[in-house]
Amino acid sequence: MGILINKNSRVLVQGITGREGSFQTKQMLDFGTSVVAGVTPGKGGGEVYGVPVFDFVAEAVDASAPDVSVIFVPPKFAADSIYEAIDGGIGLIVAITEGIPVHDMMRICAYLEGSGSRLLGPNCPGITVPGESKVGIMPNNIHRPGNVGIVSRSGTLTYEIIDLLSRAGIGQSASVGIGGDQVTGTSFVDILKLFEEDPATRAVVLVGEIGGNAEEEAINFIKRMSKPVIAYVVGISAPPGKTMGHAGAIVSGGSGTALEKIQAFENVGIAVGKSPADIVGKVRSFILQ
Repeated sequence: MGILINKNSRVLVQGITGREGSFQTKQMLDFGTSVVAGVTPGKGGGEVYGVPVFDFVAEAVDASAPDVSVIFVPPKFAADSIYEAIDGGIGLIVAITEGIPVHDMMRICAYLEGSGSRLLGPNCPGITVPGESKVGIMPNNIHRPGNVGIVSRSGTLTYEIIDLLSRAGIGQSASVGIGGDQVTGTSFVDILKLFEEDPATRAVVLVGEIGGNAEEEAINFIKRMSKPVIAYVVGISAPPGKTMGHAGAIVSGGSGTALEKIQAFENVGIAVGKSPADIVGKVRSFILQ
């Protein structure tokens, strides 16, 4: 059993008939994920790889009882799709969409308060529990079941670290991308709490980026964790004042640099990897203790 999803999770794909939605639906099905329904307004009554398509989330909920939704909807429609999933009572909503306006996300986060829904993302690769389920866009063939949890703001770097760990024989309990935007629905601390409580997780890898203070907030929680955390921060060579990749990866006024974040981790005794390969060695040393 992993965190947030497992082999019994029933997944709804919003935007299932689009190019990315249909492609990733096939990848999730191949991974073993139970994709039970899709939604694209105006395309109800059809199928994608045997998955029934509905016009509205409420129809899909009534017919298929999904408990997870993954969103592959263009930015200008994505906020409405998230609202619809919340109103449909979906417990976990994974927003893959990149480019959702910050003001839309602020309203969504306020709307989530008091609901029974959790939002992962936006602009994230989703979550994978090896041997159980995958919701999102992480490559299928890099995962290995095990006891190392991964939480990351970076997408592609997450894949590299997962792959290196798996090649070294170190499996993952779950890999979670929280997204790199300035406003996201789930934080490092939210996921770290779940890993701390998860009996299948023995150690955690946290992958941070320049910009913002998400890593600094995580440090305060990590200091109270019983499980070891190995950190890695991307963007040492990023110039101040430049947007690097994600909307949240902005360094301004000398604040939020990679070196500052690395120093903050090291100041409280949290191990920091110098490279993805170095993370593998540090993880191995912790889980073999």
